[in-house]
Amino acid sequence: MADDLHTLVVGREAMACRFEAAFNAGEVADDTELAIDALDVVDQIEERISIYRPTSEFSRINATAAEGWVEVSPDVWPLLVRGRELWELTHGAFDLAAGSLVRAWGFLRREGRTPDDTELAAARAAAGMQHVELDPERRRVRFLRPGIEINPGAIGKGWALDRAVSYLAQRGVASVLVHGGQSSVLARGTQGPSGGDRHGWRVGLRHPLRPGRRLATITLDDKALGTSGSGTQFFIDRGRKLGHILDPRSGRPAEGVISATVIAESAADADALATALYVLGPAGMNTIAPPGGATAAVLVLPGAGGGTRVIVANLNDRAIEIEAEPGLQVERVVGAAAPNPL
Repeated sequence: MADDLHTLVVGREAMACRFEAAFNAGEVADDTELAIDALDVVDQIEERISIYRPTSEFSRINATAAEGWVEVSPDVWPLLVRGRELWELTHGAFDLAAGSLVRAWGFLRREGRTPDDTELAAARAAAGMQHVELDPERRRVRFLRPGIEINPGAIGKGWALDRAVSYLAQRGVASVLVHGGQSSVLARGTQGPSGGDRHGWRVGLRHPLRPGRRLATITLDDKALGTSGSGTQFFIDRGRKLGHILDPRSGRPAEGVISATVIAESAADADALATALYVLGPAGMNTIAPPGGATAAVLVLPGAGGGTRVIVANLNDRAIEIEAEPGLQVERVVGAAAPNPL
């Protein structure tokens, strides 16, 4: 956020990260109370969908849906429906039902390990939204085979942000930025006084290879941003660095991408699509951010000669400012065919 503007920031730990709500200082009456209420919404969402809480609705679904139909509450049902839609859109690169794979690789407890071939085969057999049946007429779900686990890790923070900002909008808040762990961001309105050339909220995109530096600054105009990368969550197996983002189609850690960022209408979509783009790489740009479409993306890859390659889709110079650095190769995709895959 811009340093010359005054903001009120209220934060709280939730979903294993720091959530913060930022208001223009003095613009909204009772802004501190409203921020606390919005963070309460995040807590309520976590209570409902966290698989780390045995009393949550998702834990109940995971424990019983292989035995028969399980009724889903009205507020959680749309998450399952959107999860299926995004699974179809990304051809399985985002999969809400990949929990068995996350467990097999030890990422559920952040203790990475490589499963043997038998373990991986069993985990793959028990993964995939194709094994999850939804009944919209009666708002219920069932698993078509045992061992299926819903895991909202790649969409849960964004889902909570969407609901928190929706609550604030209902209370009349026009300008606000809320983030979860800085990798999931949702902005509405304008940072600072509106008018003139000022628009949106400026957010820094961390450089995935250079701690403490920005790769770019992105202006969010009533949009959400999600970033996926394995720079901080990985383990070493026989000399290989394996990240925590799994390709649900192969059951193995995705490789070849340094980080993937998606700008979309909702934070849930931005989070899920960023994960899918990380899995798909350049070949997935047309799927995730079709040229000229409303969804934008920034894909960071290893470049030639040890540099960094950045592919930017559907963001003009007004929306993104990329920091210069030696060896940086920038490719822009706006209203034209996406680049060929590596």
